[in-house]
Amino acid sequence: METRRSLGDMIAVSSPGISLRGSRDRTDTDTVRTQEWHRKPAPLERAARSGELVRLRQQFRREATERCDRRSGDRCLRVLAYSLVLSRSARPDEDWNTLQTEAEQRGYAMGARFHDVAVPVTTTCLPGSGAGCGVYTPPWKRPGWGEVERLIRGGFADGVIVLDRHNISSDDDEYRAVIKELGERYQAFIHLVIPELSGPT
Repeated sequence: METRRSLGDMIAVSSPGISLRGSRDRTDTDTVRTQEWHRKPAPLERAARSGELVRLRQQFRREATERCDRRSGDRCLRVLAYSLVLSRSARPDEDWNTLQTEAEQRGYAMGARFHDVAVPVTTTCLPGSGAGCGVYTPPWKRPGWGEVERLIRGGFADGVIVLDRHNISSDDDEYRAVIKELGERYQAFIHLVIPELSGPT
């Protein structure tokens, strides 16, 4: 006598990789691991994307250096300092010291300093969508970053120096858009103390 099977059983038998039973066949850990897998790009993909971002950023720095050399061989590149602090009570003083030291080592003239307080954003990541998830408010919505862009747009600086890319954005697409906006529209560059490949993206 043939027993009746549910649609879920038939699909699971005909396609072992698919199950409609959900959490009854998996542990909660497996479910979380699967969701994380869908959300995060593979390590090779992340490394390739980081390499692309490094090359793009360095291209705009080379172009800024060449323009500066053509205008005046003795003038050094002028940079603004930018920091993103994690709370209103935090002060960017330690960042300023690091940025100043880096600017001196690179031969940059460091001008005004700006900072913003990181404001977390709530984003929904659809599994497998490939869409990045920003952690904080996008840079173009921050007042300090707005001042950085205003001074660069006005020709008062050749670029901006920051501690790492996460001070600008942890989202690859958002970060790339900022690099391109400064480089293509304003002929400016971003200098990172900690390059993209040295940390998670």
